[in-house]
Amino acid sequence: MKNLYKIASVLALLIGSMTIIAGSKVLLGIDTKNYVVLNWLVLYNVVVGFISIMASFLIWKNTAVAKITIKLILAAHTIIAVYLFFFSETVANESIGAMTFRVSIWIVIYLLTLKK
Repeated sequence: MKNLYKIASVLALLIGSMTIIAGSKVLLGIDTKNYVVLNWLVLYNVVVGFISIMASFLIWKNTAVAKITIKLILAAHTIIAVYLFFFSETVANESIGAMTFRVSIWIVIYLLTLKK
């Protein structure tokens, strides 16, 4: 069981780090895209990337707050994904794909930490 939490922790660390790096490059103008960039979405992703790294630590330590944090991140990503998919007319397919990837990873993290 401990190994599943370690795997979940590493996944949270990786997805958080990747998101911070990619989002920061866009926000700083280092990386430009050939599609419409929703700055609020990039900022959201960077903020949740930092929260994901904190969640990674909580998961590694197997704290009681870890499961709450996992559920909150998964819920937030799911709400944003639903909004992007159904209600946003300006979102790029790449953004929908990236958010779908994040939701998928957080589902895996949730499943890995389901049992104590």
